[in-house]
Amino acid sequence: MTEHTKTDGLPAMDGGVPPLPERAVPRHERMATDKIACNACPVLCQISEGRAGACDRYANQGGTLVRVDPVVLLRRAVSDGAVPLVAFSAADVAADWNGDLLRSDEVFVTGVGSSTTYPDYKPAPFIVASQAQGVDMVTVVTEGIFSYCSFKIKIDTDRYLGPEQANVRCKGEVVGHVTTAEYGSQMLSLGGVHHLTGGSKKEGRVTVQMMEALGNKQAVELTIDGGSQIVVQAGRPPIVNGVEEQRMRVGCGSAAVGIFAKQLFGEADEVVVVDDHITGVLTEHQAGRCLDMPRSGIQMRGRKSTPGRYFQVANPGTGWGGTDIADPLSIIEGWDPEVARPGMRLLMTSTTGEHAAWYVLDDALQPVEQPMPASVQRIIERIGENCEPSLCTVLFLGGAGGSLRAGVTENPVMLTRAIKQALVNVTCGGAPAYVWPGGGITVMVDVMRMPDKSFGTVPTPAIVAPIEFSLRLEDYRALGGHMDHVRSLEQALRTGAWHSDGAPTARLWVQNPAANAWPLGQPPLLG
Repeated sequence: MTEHTKTDGLPAMDGGVPPLPERAVPRHERMATDKIACNACPVLCQISEGRAGACDRYANQGGTLVRVDPVVLLRRAVSDGAVPLVAFSAADVAADWNGDLLRSDEVFVTGVGSSTTYPDYKPAPFIVASQAQGVDMVTVVTEGIFSYCSFKIKIDTDRYLGPEQANVRCKGEVVGHVTTAEYGSQMLSLGGVHHLTGGSKKEGRVTVQMMEALGNKQAVELTIDGGSQIVVQAGRPPIVNGVEEQRMRVGCGSAAVGIFAKQLFGEADEVVVVDDHITGVLTEHQAGRCLDMPRSGIQMRGRKSTPGRYFQVANPGTGWGGTDIADPLSIIEGWDPEVARPGMRLLMTSTTGEHAAWYVLDDALQPVEQPMPASVQRIIERIGENCEPSLCTVLFLGGAGGSLRAGVTENPVMLTRAIKQALVNVTCGGAPAYVWPGGGITVMVDVMRMPDKSFGTVPTPAIVAPIEFSLRLEDYRALGGHMDHVRSLEQALRTGAWHSDGAPTARLWVQNPAANAWPLGQPPLLG
């Protein structure tokens, strides 16, 4: 070890850790001599020379089982505080790795391309010793085979996508459902064990393909029963019924009325902000009352909630404010002749400002559309300015079960307890993962913060995703970790996973420097 990767208290190592008694590449008595068996997942492919297995992740190279994809390494630069990443190659590793280049607190081995612990008794492929701010650390690195996993999709749009609990389909197969809408966003829950394994083979196959594509930031086309056809892609605007969405609402109709009440005061005699959930009417709203605006006498459809706030003015849809209307006047029942007067000015707008119209009441108290005054148009533009861009957010949600935990320690519950005690930092491809409270290890991570092509599949079917557990060396020893398989970063780079026969290739991944904190530099690990 160089002085930069020296870690006190590690077991003596002289050229690598011996494999477990049972080799990870068993042969079958009926198998041809030019084939090898892969047991990196339950499928147990028999792979011919020069060919890959069913998952395209492992191949037979000269009689050796190799991982096809490179391991992704992160490297931090400390000169200017930025976090550029450096591409490592096998040639680089074999050449001149010195202490200046191989600082253990600047290089992080991710689970992307690292291989799995299947058939579950094996230690994780990489258990890497390092130092962070002078503290001896261990990072346990693996790819998890997730059957219990899903994607939560947040779609920023007012557009009606479909009824809550409606089936979501991909290529005709049910792959999830519409779940509870949130403020300005429609939410989908896709994947999950029941779709992966509980239905037909086709349903499972389509589901896992869809999940892999979503996790790898690719576009997926979906249809919702009783609703819309949509295209979702992480970090991109949704496409609803062939139209790319532009804006997320500034607020509900009531909120929009309140936010812009002072700017609208004096410009219009009445303002209606059309919304599928809560439509706002300015002169009745508390904001209008506080500004001493006289009532306009407008009579609205729908169910009045509190002053100036109306529910169910129309059905959900893809029209104004997420309703099914194309004519905003259809939600007005009439005007009180004792209050309204000819010449009154009416502004109707949606919560995003994408729809807006200006009316003036005639002698019969009928709204007549007129050109919108420039001063009012500027307010509509201000509403649009305050709307954030419409985006799709894709969150991976997975349950880290026995095989993952056994790769860390022979007593898996110790890892669970250590995570709950905040002794372990959990990341996925180096990206911060939120660990849900309660039992087990249920993690959630934004795929946009993960390296490209982080997700794979196995034909069982299941999703393959990276996961890393970082903790102090002393805590790793205390939870019964696989200390005999702890290796320095230098050894890991030179020889690859402990059960492989060669150094890994590694590829560059360029991330947004502000997106992720450095995995080894955060409390509670160093706090």
